[in-house]
Amino acid sequence: MPESLDGWKRTHHCNALRKEDIGKEAVLMGWVAKRRDHGGVIFVDLRDREGVTQVVFRPDIEAEMHAKAESIRNEFVLAVQGRVEPRPEGMANPNLDTGAVDVECNAVKVLNEAETPPFQIEPDQELSEEIRLRYRYLDLRRPDVQATMLLRHKTSQEVRKHLADNGFLEIETPYLMKSTPEGARDYLVPSRVNRGSFYALPQSPQTYKQLLMVAGYEKYFQIVRCFRDEDLRGDRQPEFTQIDIEMSFVEENDVMEMAENLTRHVFKSVIGQDIPDPIPRMTYQEAVDRYGVDRPDTRFGFEIVDLAEAAEASEFQVFKNVIGDGGQVRGINAKNCCSFSRKQIDDLTAYVAKFGAKGLAWIKVTDAGFESSIVKFFPEAAQSVLQEALEAEPGDLLLFVADKPGVVADSLGNLRIELARQQGLLDPSQYAFTWVTKFPLLEYDDESKRYVACHHPFTSPLDEDLNGMEADPARARAKAYDLVLNGNEIAGGSVRINRADVQDRMFRLLGIDEEEAEEKFGFLLSAFKYGAPPHCGIAFGYDRLVALLAQKEFIRDVIAFPKTNAAASLMDSAPSEVSDAQLRELGLRLIHP
Repeated sequence: MPESLDGWKRTHHCNALRKEDIGKEAVLMGWVAKRRDHGGVIFVDLRDREGVTQVVFRPDIEAEMHAKAESIRNEFVLAVQGRVEPRPEGMANPNLDTGAVDVECNAVKVLNEAETPPFQIEPDQELSEEIRLRYRYLDLRRPDVQATMLLRHKTSQEVRKHLADNGFLEIETPYLMKSTPEGARDYLVPSRVNRGSFYALPQSPQTYKQLLMVAGYEKYFQIVRCFRDEDLRGDRQPEFTQIDIEMSFVEENDVMEMAENLTRHVFKSVIGQDIPDPIPRMTYQEAVDRYGVDRPDTRFGFEIVDLAEAAEASEFQVFKNVIGDGGQVRGINAKNCCSFSRKQIDDLTAYVAKFGAKGLAWIKVTDAGFESSIVKFFPEAAQSVLQEALEAEPGDLLLFVADKPGVVADSLGNLRIELARQQGLLDPSQYAFTWVTKFPLLEYDDESKRYVACHHPFTSPLDEDLNGMEADPARARAKAYDLVLNGNEIAGGSVRINRADVQDRMFRLLGIDEEEAEEKFGFLLSAFKYGAPPHCGIAFGYDRLVALLAQKEFIRDVIAFPKTNAAASLMDSAPSEVSDAQLRELGLRLIHP
């Protein structure tokens, strides 16, 4: 029968007691992690969020408490009182912070009993995602998961401390806002008071933080929840958290320096890791040319090399035709992969086909020279160009894709990651940072037959591209910048447009007329009429940042109550149906298919 605390006060958490506490009386409270009966002496590992202490029940010391302990099972909630004693000689547990002592129990209260859980509450359990999310409250009880949640907490505290110490104000912005569809779908919230009207949940506080700059707050931040109703490809969540930051009277380099300093502080204070000072930079075009993606993983080599010169010097008509049609021939030197079998190379060929590549040519570099079915098309001069361009040495495997530029970049960008995975080069304890700058301002959307903003419609063009952006929108570049870590974009931002004439030109390029601009963004445009300072900002993907700090592969591992890839919560069955009465209050009616 569960008992009440009845005035008992906890004196220590379950990771507090050490040798210097021997002889003290202690009251501990927590869950039974393990119970063992060794010839009449019962040992209980008592666990709370801080750690574990071993509690000993001896029949010769307190018979009544020992009898009570015989009924205790795993995950019972206990309060125990006892004397801190040293463990017997040779029985200390060096793997446990409290491993030098025991608590000899003289009183125990069973605060609650527990059924047998569906899995053991132990670290590093191999559990299915369905089981973990259905019983998330038990999964969160596991010590390794709790350690991740504590790391997440520490990260947020360090972010707040650093930004506050540097003059930033934490200001909350609304969750119920006007729908301004741009990018992903909004989550819509019907208004009961204003029937037929809807709020939207924010995809980001973008417009609000710009309004705060107009309002004169100069340095704003917020650790904020954001929402996107999108298909959950890969490692995404419908609700996620970002560190949102905006600054006035600054330029691009000021924001990047601030973001570096914040990142440096977080990595040092949370996990003791030093990061480069300064963080290296590359342009968007350089990133795509060298790594095939705009978020390069620079922990390893396998860089992409332009081989147009070697193709022209060869007699390989396949390569020559691609070059002649405006395509590219580019390649990777897979260092020390000459031993790959034909099947392994065929598997790589099938892999790049997923990204549109029509084939994967290859050459092995041996002590005797180049070996491949295509070597006969490469005379000695062409081989020399290849060898120099790819820095080829005996033991290397040279891999080539010839196709349209987008296909080449996508294929080789993914191939280098796959090769690194196979070669064990993706070390999560190694942190490789880089800035990527000068992104395209616009991209053409084939479906809507118009240009759309790569970031958002308030991103400023580069000064040198401003005059020519109407003549050639695809060549216009943005004052935008991403902070990339191990192939993940952990932060992204831009300089905002604060001039009405430039904003008007941007809207026209996007096919947004005056009426639509007023409908979607009128409140922001109106504010800009009253003196908008130069301002820039950046937002960190907080879940991804914590995942990298914790060396976790998926962001759901660092979110207390994540959703599945179908945007569902298995624990509480959300989303769920609501009653007809609730719908009537909102003036809504469901149309069933």
